[in-house]
Amino acid sequence: MSTWFRTFVPRPAARLRLICFPHAGGAASAYRGWAEMLPPSIEVTAVQYPGRQDRIMVEQAPDMDTLVREATAEIEPFLDRSVAFFGHSMGATVAYEVARSLPRALRPALVHFFASARKAPDDCAPLAPEFRGDEGMLRYVTGLGGNAGMLLAHEELRELALFVLRGDFHLIDTYTHRPGAPLTCPVTAISGSYDAACTRADAAAWERYTTGAFDLRELNGGHFYLESAPEGLMALLADTLAPAPAAH
Repeated sequence: MSTWFRTFVPRPAARLRLICFPHAGGAASAYRGWAEMLPPSIEVTAVQYPGRQDRIMVEQAPDMDTLVREATAEIEPFLDRSVAFFGHSMGATVAYEVARSLPRALRPALVHFFASARKAPDDCAPLAPEFRGDEGMLRYVTGLGGNAGMLLAHEELRELALFVLRGDFHLIDTYTHRPGAPLTCPVTAISGSYDAACTRADAAAWERYTTGAFDLRELNGGHFYLESAPEGLMALLADTLAPAPAAH
């Protein structure tokens, strides 16, 4: 089995697999508790980027293209049923590029795409100069709130967290969107109600990236609304991914 993916609660009979892509500095464990909050018809699988947790000894990807190429090469066994992609913050960019990179024969498996707390690909920009260097990164991440900021407050964990963040922020800083065919599946873009890093207007720009249906949602919270109040997101995911009613 691939070292890239973690299914914490296997559900072999599930109708759909939700594949989740973590934020910068994040890991597959960010999605560990989701299965228990979602219906049994959905199996949750999380991507484990190299260079963190149980893949700490694996060299981090030098650029977004490499990360996407390696993830795409490993994902085919997980497309054995309908799938939805969920990407949070940087993870939305990774998920979008993986979706674009799927071999043509596998693309129909992707039935929905969720972009969470992330500007649309063409609107992504490098971090501002004041957030460069370790101290700048610490200020930026702490300002976003969430569990990452709390981890950085612990001196013994800070260096390990910074090691991961340096690599991930390099991916963000050097990422450039290349125009191409849009997605064809429905897209839901989600923003936190007081997230300055991705406003509702920022999230609305994702409509340009699909020929399918588009839905714009705002949930209560900041950049890490999914940690502080996950119930609203779980309800949105469950409702959006519910099977279509049978025809009469």
